[in-house]
Amino acid sequence: MNTNKNYRKKMSLDDVDAFIFDFDGVLTNNLVFVDEKGKESVVCNRSDGLAFQILNHYKAKLFILSSEYNPVVKSRAEKLKVNFLSGFKEKKIGLNLLVKKYRLNKNKIFYVGNDLNDYSSMIQCGYKACPSDSHPMIKKISNYKLNSRGGDGIVREIVEDIFDIDLVKHL
Repeated sequence: MNTNKNYRKKMSLDDVDAFIFDFDGVLTNNLVFVDEKGKESVVCNRSDGLAFQILNHYKAKLFILSSEYNPVVKSRAEKLKVNFLSGFKEKKIGLNLLVKKYRLNKNKIFYVGNDLNDYSSMIQCGYKACPSDSHPMIKKISNYKLNSRGGDGIVREIVEDIFDIDLVKHL
């Protein structure tokens, strides 16, 4: 268990209506690989996959919200069994669509973002977390400043350290 002072309090999944995760810079390290044909690829952390399995086990509402449409977001979201929205340059529009469609209480949304394009959405949500390598403005508004950098197991850290869920019990 992490004793990071950035964790103001432990949380219960009952406190949260939904989790919304940015993709680039949260589920990835914010780098992109481009081959000679222009095909893009990114690296995701498998430990996040296990954490998503646990959240799915608890029937948590899970979403990936990405400003860029990229087939890799769709592919990863489908593998993780997570709903996704992509192609929203203004993420607050995507957030508001999710709130309306799923009847979510913004005060009970746990939003994880890392960069300025997440700001307008994050400030509307009750719970905000960010990777350690996030933009300073995102760090300033976040309730939880994670120890992990983007792509280094962000979801796993949230599940284990903020929600205090023992993954071993679920294996």
